[in-house]
Amino acid sequence: MNSYYKDIIRFMTIHKEGKGMLLALFVIIVLVDVVAYIYFGDTNMTVAYAIFGLAAVVFLFFLNFFRNPKREFAGFEEGMIVAPADGTVVVSELTHESEYFNEDKIQVSIFMSVLNVHANWYPTNGKVVYYTHTDGAFMKANLPKSSTENERSTLVIETNSGVRILLRQVAGALARRIVTYAREGHESDVNKQLGFIKFGSRVDLYLPTDAEILVGLKQKVTANQTVIARLKK
Repeated sequence: MNSYYKDIIRFMTIHKEGKGMLLALFVIIVLVDVVAYIYFGDTNMTVAYAIFGLAAVVFLFFLNFFRNPKREFAGFEEGMIVAPADGTVVVSELTHESEYFNEDKIQVSIFMSVLNVHANWYPTNGKVVYYTHTDGAFMKANLPKSSTENERSTLVIETNSGVRILLRQVAGALARRIVTYAREGHESDVNKQLGFIKFGSRVDLYLPTDAEILVGLKQKVTANQTVIARLKK
């Protein structure tokens, strides 16, 4: 059973980032349905039913997008890097990280489609030692340049053993808002959410070059569940 259906079965709530939008959308849909019934109820119920159905599909789409599954990662060990986002691994390679480290790192990038859970979790335990938000473009999040040219939030986490890793939330062509709760001095805990990205995006991780990568390209991963790497002790 894949992660999507497991989330449906698990106890699930609506993410706080979507509650206001869903309430407003529900009110609009009710008004549209009332108007459709007034105009078509006596003449053409087929059109009215079509409008009712379309409105329901739109609401269910946004309801699905803002789902917030209850997840707990058990058995964490020092050095584990757990997937911070649901999605597909689109990059796993050695690259030069120029914003913070200015040295080569292993980049692992996870692309989130509109069907994935869009909450982001901390990938390891430790402490946030750096945070910044950078305005930028909104090109497709699966393009390589999106990591450095799109709007993005960057944070660096120092593990309890003193190793620093970088995580970057990247906006996409549809994503117009990155929400980051993490700030310098905050505790990093794999069972806590660090933020949320709306409507399609990606999360990049930059790890030490001697890290053991446990996932491959095009592999599906689940946030707060899939171990994607191990750091050397």
